[in-house]
Amino acid sequence: MEVKLDKRYPVPAGMDQAWAVLSDIRATAACMPGATITEQLDDSHYKGSVKSKVGPAVMTFGGDIEVKNLDAAAKSLTLFAKGADKSGSSASMNLVAHVEAGETAGQTVLVGVATIIVSGKLAQFGSRLLVPVSDAMLAQFANNFSAAAGAIPLPGEAGDALPPAAANAAAAPAPVKELNALALMWTVFKNWLARLFGGKGA
Repeated sequence: MEVKLDKRYPVPAGMDQAWAVLSDIRATAACMPGATITEQLDDSHYKGSVKSKVGPAVMTFGGDIEVKNLDAAAKSLTLFAKGADKSGSSASMNLVAHVEAGETAGQTVLVGVATIIVSGKLAQFGSRLLVPVSDAMLAQFANNFSAAAGAIPLPGEAGDALPPAAANAAAAPAPVKELNALALMWTVFKNWLARLFGGKGA
């Protein structure tokens, strides 16, 4: 099953700060709930994992990440990721992301277009559930990304002498041990209720 996502998130940080996080695969991965980079094979290939918790069960997806393009001038990142768990579920993702100037000074917009293909048990959920759960997960990612970008020192500040990698490592949020799928589903349900009663009251 294929799911396509096209998202824009405001980031309360400057372009250089946001790009410092997006251009660092480890820092970007640390913003995704349950995700971590486990090994760097070369400049563009990594191994990683995503842990997902559903009730008492914890599923671990191990996989590969390939950075296909990293354009500093356009502040754009293109990557391909794929992974599978022991139960036979698998997922792959093509992602194109970039940062652009926001409406006000000191604000940036994180833009991402992703095509996700899932199979096995994951596909049984169907797009009606996978899309809103993905939306909730990406909203958490955007919040973490904003926090990480905001922690990058601005030019002229005392910390700007840090090399980019060190600055990004310091700014990256503490990784979440596993993605709590039930919590995400609860978030989706609450949002659905809000839309339902909000629509009736309009």
